[in-house]
Amino acid sequence: MPPEPIPVVLFTYARRAHLARVLAALEANAPPLLYVFADGSKGPDDAMAVGQTRELIRSINWCEVRLTERTTNLGLGRNVLAGVGEVASRHDAFVVWEDDLVAVPGTYAWICAALRQYAGDSRVMSVTGWTHPRVTPGDLAGQPYFDGRAECWVWGAWSRSWRGMTEQSALQKLAAARARGLDPAAYGADLPEMAAAEERQNTWAVRWLYHHLQQGGLCLRPPWSMVEHIGFDASATNAASAVAWANPPLRGAPPVPAAWPEPGEHPRCRELWQDANPGGWRRQWRRIARRLGRA
Repeated sequence: MPPEPIPVVLFTYARRAHLARVLAALEANAPPLLYVFADGSKGPDDAMAVGQTRELIRSINWCEVRLTERTTNLGLGRNVLAGVGEVASRHDAFVVWEDDLVAVPGTYAWICAALRQYAGDSRVMSVTGWTHPRVTPGDLAGQPYFDGRAECWVWGAWSRSWRGMTEQSALQKLAAARARGLDPAAYGADLPEMAAAEERQNTWAVRWLYHHLQQGGLCLRPPWSMVEHIGFDASATNAASAVAWANPPLRGAPPVPAAWPEPGEHPRCRELWQDANPGGWRRQWRRIARRLGRA
């Protein structure tokens, strides 16, 4: 019996032009099943744009599509947490994609091969198609590597590793990771800052990252990126991020390894993330600790 198809879970809102590029990349990757969670409009100003993106989704004829059209605007964080949770209750493994991420052909197949390889290994909590020269060790010789910091730009996981994601906030997971003896900024000073802003900004990714750190889980990364972000806007902050985290021109997907690596974090990962995201996190941590009643 062939293995169960691994679905792609796609989150959309109101950016038709971005979504068209993302769907072209997805079609080239040929997933057999696509779950789409289309967020609702905030009001009259974005209703037309939301409708246009949904029309684009309904026009897909190259794979099976299961579309959920939100009747209200959940925002990205709540939409992702609810949507991934729903798919995780139906499938053992899945790949998550957002409407501003493009990837080269072969990305889906590479991630799926890794998901099948490590399905029974609880040390591995996720797989991603993204990495960046700033945080990629230099001695990989074309092989994937394990990182303690998870990823939110085209990633795959299992229902087993998603379990527990909605029961605690990012700050609570940060505190649990710290209770394990882990420096909250071990993988960059941006993490405590993002955890403090999770509720206010309605985000989800930092919770996923601390979910890994809370449990000592690993994320498998490719030797070079298969993914690029196309959604940075023209604001000062995002423009700076677009420059700092733009990848070199994407190359073809790396070959599926003949022998996958044994799970274990590459020794340079923490140092690379700290160098990429330095900052005065200690003052931020004291504020977080007071909010958690730990100071």
